[in-house]
Amino acid sequence: MIGDNNLTIGAGRVVTVFGGSGFVGRHVVRALARDGWRVRVACRRPDLAFYLQPLGRVGQVMAVQANVRHPESIAAALRGASAAVNLVGILAETGAQKFSTVQAGGARVIAEAAKAAGIDNMVHISAIGADPQSRSAYGRSKAEGEAAMHVEIPSAVILRPSVIFGPEDDFFNRFATMARYFPVVPIVGADTKFQPVYVGDVAQAVANALAGRAKPGAVYELGGPEIKSFAEIIDYALKVVQRERAVLKLSFGAGQLMAVMTQTLTKLSFGLFPKLLRMTRDQVELLKHDNVVSDAARADARTLEGLGIADPQSIESIVPTYLYRYRKVGQYQTQRMDQSDAPVRAQPQPNEKRVA
Repeated sequence: MIGDNNLTIGAGRVVTVFGGSGFVGRHVVRALARDGWRVRVACRRPDLAFYLQPLGRVGQVMAVQANVRHPESIAAALRGASAAVNLVGILAETGAQKFSTVQAGGARVIAEAAKAAGIDNMVHISAIGADPQSRSAYGRSKAEGEAAMHVEIPSAVILRPSVIFGPEDDFFNRFATMARYFPVVPIVGADTKFQPVYVGDVAQAVANALAGRAKPGAVYELGGPEIKSFAEIIDYALKVVQRERAVLKLSFGAGQLMAVMTQTLTKLSFGLFPKLLRMTRDQVELLKHDNVVSDAARADARTLEGLGIADPQSIESIVPTYLYRYRKVGQYQTQRMDQSDAPVRAQPQPNEKRVA
């Protein structure tokens, strides 16, 4: 049940959430509805976003059609809104979905429309690793999106999360799936550091920023309470799913070669090559750099704690609650009785009459 105290934050005002039907979006929608906002979810397929409606009260959450390639749809989605959130982003380029179009150009279109609508309460989700000098197209496009947002709306709050985990994530779930089907789990950048952050904490950070608890125009870096290497994360995931698998630690050179192969196979198969096995050269480039909160952000309190989230969720407190399904017999594996401990039923003798 939504508390009445939280309802006064949004006070029935409209907030438009672009990309609100995705993994992070559904948690953001829930957090904003809890704060009393009327949430307008702008997405390409609103007919597939009905599952968001139960996240709020009756009529509190509504999906509308919007596409960053059509500025008029963005303007319509912002009409009458008091605030906006931009969650639009992609992890890899596919077809017409390019980093420059979605993460740089998309942010620019949304920022221009928000400025025209008189909206200055804006939160934009970027990523740790956003850098205009990055050798990764993903990193450069994220930086370009941030810059475009601040050009139009200087007060916009930028949130840069590390790897985000949660029940529907594409990180822990991906490697747990690989462990289910393959005897070997290959990884690139085994020593690269990550600071995984829970999706619910990211969503609360968005809600707190819209509620005025962030420094206007500041760039916050969001990381969880633990810093782990890529190899340590994979070892932990394998422990949770209770599967013994060999972890193949590939060099960046070998990773680039594998990326070239999988990208080629994806094109030749017209996109039918399994997503689980895909890797891009851009992703390999990103893995060359640690993905953790910077010392500068911690010193300036531009972190989760600076947004009022003093006790962020750890990997150990959340990940086992959804990875258990990758065990051989699900969540009940630890409760199985060993065959040697099972009670032995007396077998009837050949001439013994069975009792019905």
